[in-house]
Amino acid sequence: MRRDGGSGTGRGGWFRTSSPILIGRGEHLAALREVAAHHPAVALLEGEAGVGKSRLVSELLAGDLGAVLPLVGYCRQVGEPFSYGALLEALRDAGPRLARRWDLNPLIGALAPLLPEIAAELPAPLPPIGDPRAERHRLFRAVRELLGTLGPVLLVVEDLHWADDGTRQLLRFLAGGPPANLSMVLTYRREDLPGGSPLGAEFRSAAGGLVAVLEIEPLDVDGVRGLTKAILGAEGVSVEFAARLHERTAGIPFVVEEMLSALRDTAGAVHAGGARAERLLDALRVPVLLRDAMADRLATLPAGTVRLVEAAAVLGTPAPAELLAEVGGVSEDRVRSALAHAVDGHVLHEVDGLRYGFRHMLARQAVYDTISAPERAGLHDRAVDALEHVEPRPLVQLAGHSERAGRTADWLTYGEAAADRAIDSGDATTATTLLQRLLAVPVLPADAVDRLAIKLGRIANTGLDQRDPTETLERLLADPRPTASVRGEVRLYRALLLVRQIGRIREGRAELERAIDEFADRPHLVARAAAVLSMPYLGTAAPEDLERWRRRAATHLATATGELRVSLLANELGFRLHRGYLTGLDEVPERADTLGGQQHLARLRCNVADACVWLGHLDLGARFLRDGLRLATESGAPFVISTGRTTEARLDWITGRWDGLAERASGLIEEYRDVTAMTGELELVLGWLAAARGDWAVAGEHFGRTGAHDPRDAIAPVAISGTAGIASILLRRKAVVDAATEVDRGLAAVRRTGGWPWVGLLAPVAVVAYAAAGRIAEAERLVDEVTEGIADRDAPAVLAALAQCRGALAEARGEPSAAIEHFREAVARYEAMPAPYFAAIAGEREATVLAPSDPEKAAELLTDLVQTFDGLGASKDAARCRRTLHTLDRAKPARRGRRGYGNDLSPREAEIARMVAAGQTNREIAEELFLSSRTVEQHVARLFRKLGINSRAHLRADRLG
Repeated sequence: MRRDGGSGTGRGGWFRTSSPILIGRGEHLAALREVAAHHPAVALLEGEAGVGKSRLVSELLAGDLGAVLPLVGYCRQVGEPFSYGALLEALRDAGPRLARRWDLNPLIGALAPLLPEIAAELPAPLPPIGDPRAERHRLFRAVRELLGTLGPVLLVVEDLHWADDGTRQLLRFLAGGPPANLSMVLTYRREDLPGGSPLGAEFRSAAGGLVAVLEIEPLDVDGVRGLTKAILGAEGVSVEFAARLHERTAGIPFVVEEMLSALRDTAGAVHAGGARAERLLDALRVPVLLRDAMADRLATLPAGTVRLVEAAAVLGTPAPAELLAEVGGVSEDRVRSALAHAVDGHVLHEVDGLRYGFRHMLARQAVYDTISAPERAGLHDRAVDALEHVEPRPLVQLAGHSERAGRTADWLTYGEAAADRAIDSGDATTATTLLQRLLAVPVLPADAVDRLAIKLGRIANTGLDQRDPTETLERLLADPRPTASVRGEVRLYRALLLVRQIGRIREGRAELERAIDEFADRPHLVARAAAVLSMPYLGTAAPEDLERWRRRAATHLATATGELRVSLLANELGFRLHRGYLTGLDEVPERADTLGGQQHLARLRCNVADACVWLGHLDLGARFLRDGLRLATESGAPFVISTGRTTEARLDWITGRWDGLAERASGLIEEYRDVTAMTGELELVLGWLAAARGDWAVAGEHFGRTGAHDPRDAIAPVAISGTAGIASILLRRKAVVDAATEVDRGLAAVRRTGGWPWVGLLAPVAVVAYAAAGRIAEAERLVDEVTEGIADRDAPAVLAALAQCRGALAEARGEPSAAIEHFREAVARYEAMPAPYFAAIAGEREATVLAPSDPEKAAELLTDLVQTFDGLGASKDAARCRRTLHTLDRAKPARRGRRGYGNDLSPREAEIARMVAAGQTNREIAEELFLSSRTVEQHVARLFRKLGINSRAHLRADRLG
């Protein structure tokens, strides 16, 4: 840990500079442990600087080595290495095992002069022989003899690439003829080995000896992400942040650790994605250790090689030798020699077929920082001249070099051209980044400001980088240069970004109204703004206001053509469907002729899919979603893709496709972190999944991020459903009054917006909460309101929920027959959607109400429901059904003539048979079903007899139908 001037929260604190756990090296550690336990054995552990060799060795030594004595020595990077220094350093720790040993071979005395720390435990020194070779051989034998007396020994020598020749020869001697009790682990960098061999020459292992060569590779992106989580103690490290960090560090753990130690604002940084993550990491300074290491390497290189390396640093991407020479001003006759020095010195690396660059981006930045500002500008200037002749022109690179060379006119030309190319290819991130940098140029002409601002607004609305463009557009509104009409369009695009962010939707709606006033003479923009203002799910605007804006947009839709028509139709159909009217779908065009038209058509189809899923038309929604995602991918519309994938996650949750859903939704939240309108919906899915597992605290955190606490400034159906989630948790905790209060807030939003097609999740929870709180009249009123609110609508999800509400209301009134019929209707409606989890919840209520009058039938229902809940992964619901089953078993009165099943399995026996077939023990089955082990044994014996088998191995799923 390191005490530094800042912490992850901006205050002084302790920084962890290495991971508390080993990341991505489990197989290597297992191999080293095998070597440590095997005698004799040699492990050669190779890897580049910083890849984690020493950390791996430290993990080995920190583990349980049993009786093995670890002896560790280090080769030092010094001018004149001391012969055998690493071995002698290791042997100094052998003293305790030598104490009071009187049987040592006198040969070991040859080591006494070299090991004064333990000389008292060694035999007397030997007289000189006079022959250096004989002296050396005697010394080697003495070391081997000493190691052989110590019991099982693990000899570790680190950084063998810095070893003197004597040390290599001695280690080769030991490896070729080791004592039977010796294992060795030798670490080195192959690129720095003199002669390329770790021991100076090949060696033959002893008979029965184990030799392992372990090459340690850099971490992949997942490994970098895991390392970041471990060091920072943060779970929410975004995939994009990890990918950017991997790109800059090549996955070398030491470089990653140094990068993270330089990162001060860790709290928000690791969540960043896209261009924001890139800018964040670009802004970090090169860690001091890396900068100094690169300076040391450069100091050993000839002047021409340094110029070539500086050219590579300025170019920033791998380049051929000819381009490096042209930018660096190295003559043709010296290029080959200079490049050889750079590669041999491990400063530059061959990256991709005779193209040369740096091992990682921090190495490149370290060199770049050593170049003085005037020299740097000159190199960038030469880079522009050199790259202008490359085909196709690398516009992004030309723009960057022009900017840094101070060639403002070229920077504007190339920058805008590069942004246009990115826009044409659907690369919203690159285009957004370039346009924001161009708009920051102080001398930018007014006409260029107008042109670039509109381009930024348009492309930002297709991408995922939302917050930074929003801030840039806000600054432009205060800039005197944009014309009045352009200012209105800028305000429109900024407003469209705002309404995608929970907590800023009301601000976005207000900006849209202001924008309409500013471009009143541009009817197509008025139509776009009005169409967005008509969308019922953006906050809790009153129905009459929404209708006013819808009519205004509809007047333009009647005459609109091309992209505008598709765009307006996307909003119009969204309005109708979210109101519960399944009309106008025949107006959806099959295709569009332009790229922009395809993007709007993708948005239209994804909008229709989203509304259909809320209504409960799941198959129809799935079809539109499939086509919408395909079009969005083909046309390059990342934001539309985000809406589609979010709807897909919600659809999978409703239809019971829960395998891997939580992980997928969490990954999408990280990817779409800037678009909280999307993340709120994904939090809703995660909340219900957690609730089904019984993780109430986790579920509550997810529901709290849906906008439930302020539906006025959120995506209304998501926030309303979030209040249902919060209320359901409160009911589980018996906090009835609080649950009813939560329901009140959600229903207030429904009544304010007329959003009755959105109450599918809230209404059943509300009736239960009101009934539990003794507010039966309000529960009855709610059922009437929902009935009236969807009387002429087409909302299967709400019809199913309404049947469930009536069942709960009848149950509360003490009308079991009516309640059972309503719950059965709810089950049938949910199954028709299909929504298996909700069908199972309604079925559980049916079984519970049915139990007093028909416990056998209730037990059959509950037995099936246990399987359904278990199959979904709803462990808490399954456990609740098992408890009810257990209660029913205990409450059944003894009676004669109880139904017999003959040779058929009873429901209980069938359930136990499935659990046995799944590999569960009698004890596990007893605990899960709340039975005694003896009862389970009896059931197992009976089902074995009925099935004609005598062991668990014979019980297969196919026997059970």
